[in-house]
Amino acid sequence: MRVPDPLTPSRRGLLSSPHLGLYAALLAALLARVWALNAHLPFSPGVDEPEVMERAVRMMKTGDLNPHFFDYPSLYMYVEAITSTLRFLYGAVQGRWAGLAQAPTEEFYLWGRAVTALLGTATVGLLYRVGLYWNRRTALLAAAMLAVMPLHVRESHYTLTDVPSTFFVTLTLLLSLRAHERATVWAFALAGAAAGLAGATKYNAGLAVIVPLIAAMMTRAASPGRGAALAAALIGMFTAFLAAAPYSILDLPHFLNGFARLASEYRAPANTSDPVWTVYLKQLRNALQVPGSVFVLGGITLGAVRTVWGQERLKWALALVFPLLYFYFVAHQNIVFARYLLPLVPSLALLGAAAVVWIVDTVKRMTVSESARQAITVLLTLLAIVPPAYTSIQFNALESRVWTTEQAYRWIVRTLPGGTTVCIEGTVTFHLPAAYRSTHVIQLRRKGDAAGFRHEGIQYLVASSQVYGPYIEHPDQFPAEYADYARLFAETKVVAQFAPTQDHPGPELRILRLQ
Repeated sequence: MRVPDPLTPSRRGLLSSPHLGLYAALLAALLARVWALNAHLPFSPGVDEPEVMERAVRMMKTGDLNPHFFDYPSLYMYVEAITSTLRFLYGAVQGRWAGLAQAPTEEFYLWGRAVTALLGTATVGLLYRVGLYWNRRTALLAAAMLAVMPLHVRESHYTLTDVPSTFFVTLTLLLSLRAHERATVWAFALAGAAAGLAGATKYNAGLAVIVPLIAAMMTRAASPGRGAALAAALIGMFTAFLAAAPYSILDLPHFLNGFARLASEYRAPANTSDPVWTVYLKQLRNALQVPGSVFVLGGITLGAVRTVWGQERLKWALALVFPLLYFYFVAHQNIVFARYLLPLVPSLALLGAAAVVWIVDTVKRMTVSESARQAITVLLTLLAIVPPAYTSIQFNALESRVWTTEQAYRWIVRTLPGGTTVCIEGTVTFHLPAAYRSTHVIQLRRKGDAAGFRHEGIQYLVASSQVYGPYIEHPDQFPAEYADYARLFAETKVVAQFAPTQDHPGPELRILRLQ
């Protein structure tokens, strides 16, 4: 299974057409991931972003590298702590602050997101290098499919662990293919270490260790033997995991308690009425779009056949087993987020691209004119790339607009003095700077009437249509809730209101002053 080393330029030079295609895919990937990178900052970071950034900034400010939080492993927190340190130094040189206490966490999100975007782009490059073990056409199409995949594009905008763990999973696949080719203990140890880094970024990504283990078992020429190769992969994994998440051992009781609590939450009743596996299949369809989903199904079928009867069974087995195993694992966890699927999408893009290339090669062997063959090739390529690219463009275009949440945030910061007490409704609204005394509630009506808010010293309320909208629109269905909000609106004065428009998406927000 010899392939041209992707690190070595071909004789046709760096400007040969395959390289131009790779550069185009990487450029598209980077642009898709940095476009609207600052969306909703600093007032409304994405769900769970503060879990990483608050701890990364705390590490920078205190020097305490113990995350004291084990829902995520610590590797990406360390990466973001380093990034935050660089951001702080840059801000200090600019005269932005004269000490750590003057640097709030919201000042570090953009640089943290940039790291995620770069890792997402780098994953496209890694997938291209993996695809070279098939052929350059498969490599290029797989890279292009991942470059524009809506799920990967969207999640590359946030300081979360899913995109970085996907990077390490893809690196594990590449190093496992190389380990099989080189058949040395050191090569298998490196592949296992990549899986350990994946697990040190997000626990479930540690399942990637199955890839170097399969490679070790299927490598007949392993030196000094398969057993040594298996041991090297496992030792490499555990060594890398502990090096990147050392407090899993140094703070063992808290790690075990946190891990056990997290595991029990994933075994709690599902937060969806449909079976989890059907929800994830729908989310994969949205990520791949319909043509891409068809190609991936074809690639899975082709991979299964080639794994059983093909001459190059190992590469097909490595591309096929991990995504199937990983999907089985997450489909049996009862907390459902689309981003949990990310570690398997590079392999799916690879399988889909392989199916397209197989179809094109099959057509070439048929008695079809050259122009017809070229038309089929172009059509299949466009079907694999254009629909997901369009969806990704729509996402970025929407995120780049000024949302009603930003309008409300800017109005408060511009109009109300520091020290003002504000109560904000809803879980996905915005957060005010530390100068304001702000609180958040699920529903304003649950706090009672205006007198109750005044008794707590609150001066302004922010009501969101995401909460009150259904009650106001359907008073016959929710008479009690409608009455509560009608009374609250009557007892307060609307000083600013931001309704959604085509240029300003988001919920309707009413800023209410207590009389």
